[in-house]
Amino acid sequence: MPRHFMTHVNKVLVFIKSKVTSAFGTICNTRAKKIAAYSAAAFCMCAIAGCIIVTVSGRINTEKGIGGLETTGVPEFSGGVLSSSDNELDAAASLLSTDAGTAGTLYYQTYRVKSGDMIGIIADEYGVTQDTIISVNSIRQSRLLQVGQYLKIPSMPGILYTVQQDGETPSSIAEKFEVSADKCAKVNSLTRDFKLDSGVTLFVPDAQLDWVTRQEINGDLFMRPVKVRYWLSSPYGWRESPFTGQRSFHTGIDMACPMGSNVYAALAGQVSSTGYSATYGNYIIVSHHSGYKTLYGHLSAILVVRGQNVDTNTRIGRVGNTGLSTGPHLHFTVFKSGKTVNPLGLLK
Repeated sequence: MPRHFMTHVNKVLVFIKSKVTSAFGTICNTRAKKIAAYSAAAFCMCAIAGCIIVTVSGRINTEKGIGGLETTGVPEFSGGVLSSSDNELDAAASLLSTDAGTAGTLYYQTYRVKSGDMIGIIADEYGVTQDTIISVNSIRQSRLLQVGQYLKIPSMPGILYTVQQDGETPSSIAEKFEVSADKCAKVNSLTRDFKLDSGVTLFVPDAQLDWVTRQEINGDLFMRPVKVRYWLSSPYGWRESPFTGQRSFHTGIDMACPMGSNVYAALAGQVSSTGYSATYGNYIIVSHHSGYKTLYGHLSAILVVRGQNVDTNTRIGRVGNTGLSTGPHLHFTVFKSGKTVNPLGLLK
C-alpha cells in the first residue's frame, strides 16, 4: 500500500492505544486484571484497524495488477460475441491462434536432447512415433543420439517420403503406405491426383518406416554370427595391415574365438556362394532382402550349399584359420547394395 496511507493508520493506532491504556490503567489495579484488560484492548485495536484499512484501501488506485486487452474502440457484447469497431480483438486473437493450433495442420517444434533421452521417450511425449522422429531428422543410427542435439518434432505422426519417379501422386503414395489419401493431400496442400516430380519430398501422415529400415537405424538388423564368447580382434575401417604393415581398409570385423565354433547366418536369406579364396580361405556368402549380403570367411568347414535357405538358427560353418589369417577367427562382412558397411552398427 502507499506509504502515506500506512503512516495515517499508524497514527490512528497509536492514539487509540494511548487512550485505552490510560483508561485501563485507572480501572485495573491488579496484575491479573491488567492482563485481561490489555488482551481485550488489543482485540479492539485489531478490529478497528481492519475497518480502517478496508475503508481506505477501497479508495486507492494501485499502480500494479492492471490487465486486459486494450482496444481503441469500446468493445460491446452483441449476441454473445465480443466485438470492436476496429477489429483489434480479432487481430489480438489471431496472435494466439496460429496454424500450430489448427487440427490437421502440419507444423514443427524444436526439442533439445537431454541426458538420458531416448527416441521412444521423446516420441511418446509429443504424441508421435519413433519412425516420425527418425525420418524427419534423417537419423541413421538411433544409438548415436547426442545430448544437446536439436530435433524437429512434427505435429502429427508420419514420415518423409521422397518421390521415386515422375508422375507419383499423393493418392498413389498414400496407397503405398496404406494411409488416407485425403489426409496426405491436405497436409501437403495438394490435390489427391497432383502429379509430382521425382526428388520432391512429402510428409506422409500416419505412415511408418519399413521393417528393414527401422532395424537398420536401431542397430537390430543382424544377429551375431557366433554365439560363443569372442574378442573383436580387428574392427571395420582403416588399419595397419598385420601382414604388410601398410595402411589398408578392413572391409569387415574379425571375431576371434575358439577353433571349430559354430557360425550362424546373421539374418534369414539364401546362400548365394560358397568356395575358397586366397584372402578369405573357406567362405560363404548369404543374400538377404533389401540389397543386403553377408560374407563369412576363414572357415574350417562349410555346412551349407549354394541355393539353400537359411535363418538365424542355421549353422552354416565353423570358425577356422584358412586363407590370409593369423589365428582362429571369423571374418564377417556386410554388403548393402554392393558396398560394405560397418557391421557393428547393425548387430543386436
